[in-house]
Amino acid sequence: MSDDVEECDCPPPAAAWVMTFADLMSLLMCFFVLLLSFSEMDVTKFKRLAGELSKAYGIQRQIQANDIPMGTSAVLENYTPGKPEPNPLEIIQQKTTELESNLRTESVETIKEEQQTQADAEAIARILKEEIEEGKIQVESRKRNIIIRVEEKGSFSPGSAVLSEQFELVMDKIRQALAATPGKITIEGHTDDIPINTDRFRSNWDLSSARASSVAFELELDGLVESSRMKVIGFADTKPLVANDNRESRAKNRRVEIVVDQGANEENGAISFLEEQNEEAKAQGSEINLEIEERVFELTPGEVF
Repeated sequence: MSDDVEECDCPPPAAAWVMTFADLMSLLMCFFVLLLSFSEMDVTKFKRLAGELSKAYGIQRQIQANDIPMGTSAVLENYTPGKPEPNPLEIIQQKTTELESNLRTESVETIKEEQQTQADAEAIARILKEEIEEGKIQVESRKRNIIIRVEEKGSFSPGSAVLSEQFELVMDKIRQALAATPGKITIEGHTDDIPINTDRFRSNWDLSSARASSVAFELELDGLVESSRMKVIGFADTKPLVANDNRESRAKNRRVEIVVDQGANEENGAISFLEEQNEEAKAQGSEINLEIEERVFELTPGEVF
């Protein structure tokens, strides 16, 4: 047997510590896999941790109102940002919202009522179409009021409060139109600024009141328009339509206006409600006073002093 050792071309063996390190890594990996498999995730804690990390690293950072906004915003480029005014009380905000909704509701109802008044005025104008075209009558509406303006032309003679026979036919149409139109009726007499002093009329106050009374008398004929709906007022020359600087302007100011107030019923209803409340309060107060008087009279002279 030969003592010569044959030389081998095999690579040198690895160091001894490599095997120990590989075993240690395998054991650690198995350990962490077991920990992960046995663990349970708490969603609340995870979200809290994620939120804290996002704040720490600047993700979704809240910008104060006095800081310069980061990035580009189309709104900030075209509009001026308003000053924030925090409202710590939610109750006040709710009350404000309710108040705004009530105001919107009232405004819508007011618009509907004014539209109804406008429709009534247009219906009266259709009945008096011929007289309007002839320049004897004017019809207009102002919010909840309908104004029928009777011009002096063809209605009254100068310095007179007697309606002409021809104008009585016009009053028949006005009476029929007002019978179908709800609301309180005010008949206003107006004159120009030229003073008058006759055996019947001492001043323009008498003349304006007498002309308004003549129109009211014609309206209550046949019982179509109840007298309880009407009242008569004489304004003389205190409310001119135009300045009394020429003959045409004075003729415009000599007129009788029939004002139909369709909002008066609502106001009267509110006033009557308040009156009822006051009467109830007075009744309760009188009852209390009677009870006090009865208790006083039951006392003896020694108990009073």
